[in-house]
Order: sequence, then structure tokens, then C-alpha cells
Amino acid sequence: MAKQVLKTHDSCLAGRPRTEAGVLTTYNCSGMVWSPYTPYWRQVRKMWSSELFSRKRLESFDYIRVEETQALVNGLFALSGKDLKVKEHLAVNNMNVISRIAFGKKYLDGECDDSGVVSAEEFRSMLDEIFLLNGVLNIGDWIPWLGFMDLHWYVKRMRVVSEKFDRLLEHVIDEHKERKLLMSSSDSWAPKDMVDLLLEIAEDPSLEVKFTRSNIKAQALELIGGGTESSTVTIEWAISELMKKPMILKKAQEELDKVIGKERWVEEKDMPNLPYIQAITKETMRMHPVAPLLVPRLAREHRSVSWSEPNEFRPERFVDKVVDVKGHHFELLPFGAGRRMCPGYLLGLKVIQSTLANLIHGFEWKLAGGMSEEGLDMEEIFGLSTPRKIPLNLEVNLISNGNGEKKFPQRFSILGIQGYVSTNLGVETIRAASF
Repeated sequence: MAKQVLKTHDSCLAGRPRTEAGVLTTYNCSGMVWSPYTPYWRQVRKMWSSELFSRKRLESFDYIRVEETQALVNGLFALSGKDLKVKEHLAVNNMNVISRIAFGKKYLDGECDDSGVVSAEEFRSMLDEIFLLNGVLNIGDWIPWLGFMDLHWYVKRMRVVSEKFDRLLEHVIDEHKERKLLMSSSDSWAPKDMVDLLLEIAEDPSLEVKFTRSNIKAQALELIGGGTESSTVTIEWAISELMKKPMILKKAQEELDKVIGKERWVEEKDMPNLPYIQAITKETMRMHPVAPLLVPRLAREHRSVSWSEPNEFRPERFVDKVVDVKGHHFELLPFGAGRRMCPGYLLGLKVIQSTLANLIHGFEWKLAGGMSEEGLDMEEIFGLSTPRKIPLNLEVNLISNGNGEKKFPQRFSILGIQGYVSTNLGVETIRAASF
């Protein structure tokens, strides 16, 4: 049935219902997620696939992911022996990766505070709020004549958070336009980040549908929101499951020590040689899909997939079995399938797998406060995404190499930048020679 809905009859069922969340939080449903299936949506989809998330474009941002992963592990090293909320550190890391790729600068480490537009803490709160509100059951969407009552105050909250994001996005676009104006006079301007690229695309006279400022803001909002939440939630759930199944964690660390060794960190190019880490990622996405119902289509069908022991976290079910997450195998659809499949899945996989692998490879994790594995609460919050209801609180320690010495302590240093400069796609990219 899933194949019939998502592939065979995909074009007939690729629409979107018009909801208050789509109207208020994505500029009158002009983002790719909530936009109806129209020539405008097809134009946006092509832009995301061929421009924003092309393989070459993502490779040009490799250095950002390397630098931010290094910053994450350095920060955790400084907290060795202490308790911490895992999600807070993952959110900062993923937010920095996505904001540098999309906006050209960080928005969670104080770089934006001087603008007075938004604080770091408010930024995180805004992202949590918009994901919650895009997944709630708003009665006005289903019983329109009751919509004016706003019984749960969801619409009021949507208006508030959309106004906050609009102030931020107006500031971001103004900054980019000013920089482009200054650099264009010297013929040295080239797209540096995805907002630059969106502005450049909007000026293309050959576009079938004109691309407005609101359209640009809608795409930028979906870039920053979707790219942050999915990675953060998935990694936190993966570590949660590993805390309940220490034997699986041990098996993953053995694979990493065998393939990577004990003297270096995991790099993205290592992932094809780490099938068990990939299996853990897939099993996490099976048990804790970021968007459990995906965004609703105008028509939906019930589907049933038979998994043995479906409530058990068992990565072995994906070992030596060809099941990918690219929409080809309908028993596992974390990023959707067909025309409405998430175009940013490749970036999401890169961030999730490499971050999770390094957290397992370099650190020893223990439940804080002497909590037992059985006592770890696994309840979810239901929204557009499904984060943990109670944030995961763990004690972190630098893992030993088996001889009583800490594993590769010399790697916990400021990232040394050297190597070469690539002008790939017009983006000046400085890559790290080593992790």
C-alpha cells in the first residue's frame, strides 16, 4: 500500500492541506513543506535538489561540519567527569552547522547578539515552538467554523513565533543584500551561503514563477528549522537506546576501534566501512522517526509493515540487509518518499552518522545520578517531531585506549587549519587537513 501511495500514485496524492500552521509559520504556505503541488512548488523542489542540496554544494561545506564537530568534542572534553544534558550540546552543534551553511555565520554562540534581533536562548526556544506548533491538532483546521475561537491558543502562539522569525530573517536578508552590494562594485561577489544563493536565484528572469522576498524567507526558515531539529532528536534517541543496551554500545565501539583505530577521529568518508554504526542509525530512525506521520498529504492510506520484535532496539535487523533511507524501501521512510521526500536527507545523514560515531568513539557515557538502565524514561513529546519528553542527562568521560591511558588526547586541541583553498562553486572553502 505504501508503494501505491508514495510511488505509483504519488502525483495524485502529493498535495498539502491548507493549515493555519502553514499559512502563519511558512509565509502563506510558500515553503517547500506546506506548499500545495503547483508550478511554484515544482520550481522550489528543483531548486532545493539541484542547487541548495546538490552533492557538490554539500561537499563545498565539508569544512564547516569538520570544524563544528571538533568544537563539539573539545567542549565535551572540557566537561569530562561532569553531568550534562546531551540535547543542549547537540542542538548548539547542529544549529552552528546549519546556520553557517544557510546564513554564513553562527547564531548560537553570541555572534548575533550584537544585532539585538534575537538571543541564543530565544533562538532555541523559537525552533522548539515552531516544530511543536506545526505538529499540533488545531481544531480550526478540521472544523473551520470553530477556528475563530482558537480553543488551545495555538494560532496566537503561531503568530507570535512567526513574527519573531520574521524579524530575524529580515535582518539576515538585509545583511546579505548589503554585503552583496558592497562586493558587487568590485566584481568580487560570489554566493557564500544558501541565503546568497536564494537571493541570486530570485533575480533569475527565466523563473517560471517569480520568487519574492517572502518566498526567500520561507525557504531560509525551513533550512534552519529542518536541518537542526531532525539531527538533534535522532542522535539523542540513538544515545538513549545505547544507554539501555550497553552490549550494543560495546559492539559499536569495537567496530570503531577495528576500522578507525584508537589514534584518530571518525571522518565522513569512513562511514561506508562502518555498517554497524549505519545499522544503529537506521534502527533509531525506525523506532523514533523524527516526523512519525510525516507532513500530512491530502489523501493518506494506512500501511502495515511487519517487523520481528518491533519494540526492541535491534540494529542487527539492518546488518547485511539492503534497506536504505532514500525512499526506495517502504518499510523505512524517515525522510519520506516520492515527490515529497525531504531533499536534505543527504546532509542529515552526514551530520547524524559522523556525530554519533565520534561521540561513541571518543567518550564513555554513563547515566547521571546512578540511574539504572531500566529507570531511563523513554517517553516522547508528540509534534511535527518527537523529541524526548525528559532530556537525556549523562555523565561524560574521555574513553581509555585499554592501557589505562585516555584515547587520542592530543586531538583535543584547537583545529589546525592548513591545506588548500577550493573555489568550488564559487565558494572559497578552507578544508581541515586532519581531524
